[in-house]
Amino acid sequence: MKQDSSRNAAYTVDCEDYVHVVEFNPFECGDAGTLIAYGGNNYVVVGTCTFQEEEAEVDEIQYRTLRTFHHGLRVDAIAWSPETRLDTLPPMIRFCTAAADRKLRLFTSDLQDKNEYKVLPGHSDYINDLVFAPKEGQEIASVSDDHTCRVWDLEGNQKAHFVLRSPGMSVCWHPEEAYKLMVAEKDGTIRFYDLITQQAILSLESEQAPLMSAHWCLRNTFKVGAVAGSDWLIWDITRSSYPQDKRPVHMDRAHLFRWSTVNENLFATTGYPGKMTTQLLIHHLGHPQPILIGSAAVGSGLSWHRTLPLCAMGGDHKLLFWVTEM
Repeated sequence: MKQDSSRNAAYTVDCEDYVHVVEFNPFECGDAGTLIAYGGNNYVVVGTCTFQEEEAEVDEIQYRTLRTFHHGLRVDAIAWSPETRLDTLPPMIRFCTAAADRKLRLFTSDLQDKNEYKVLPGHSDYINDLVFAPKEGQEIASVSDDHTCRVWDLEGNQKAHFVLRSPGMSVCWHPEEAYKLMVAEKDGTIRFYDLITQQAILSLESEQAPLMSAHWCLRNTFKVGAVAGSDWLIWDITRSSYPQDKRPVHMDRAHLFRWSTVNENLFATTGYPGKMTTQLLIHHLGHPQPILIGSAAVGSGLSWHRTLPLCAMGGDHKLLFWVTEM
């Protein structure tokens, strides 16, 4: 493996809390900077960051906290709403969290006096992932260890409820076809649901478990990626329900899989946190070896920037950012 592929984070931002989860806003929000949210043991922090790759005047990274939201519990997952805008008066920040008490919390803020949150109870076990409907942002889907995928409106009413055969690990919404949802289960099955008929329309098999994370490639929705055991797996859903490509990557179990938002051949995986360091690997489908290897002390979370080949991970009182070439 080439020596220069292994490196420390390009940029870091110091945080006041341990960072369990980090999410770049995947939607255009009308501001030059990119919104980022991260969650720790008690708080969700929303900030904006600009990188030297996009603004020549910026030295490395310019980060500014917009608001800290008291959460009162460990934050396990964060999803951004497409309704979030910084170019409106007043601005609108909306995101949803999953917490250790098995409830979703929907936060809405104008960054001034209006700061509301609504609790959405219903899951009976740990919530592993959640996502907003990407077009209008009027619904939220979540998956849990309670063997369900649930779809909620913003009032907290359940609009759909799918019974799974094992814990739900990941949920993704189709970027264009608002009625299509992808749900990945720990037993290695990935199913696509039609929200109108509330039926499964397609399934993929990884043939290995535990499947810990799966992601729909939003630049090419025929592609699905996942990590199961210590391998990454890629499907072309037009060709087969079995993986087209797979490779062992992490010595211990793999933890997260995320496609880049700027290149359909670029993706990142992380190893399991808990050891002294968490390994981040960035892969390109044209290369047999990872193109970048990063490591972070007790790193967790993984998110790609909306317009740059740059990904973020949380760490011990830090946000860590890695940049790769296209």
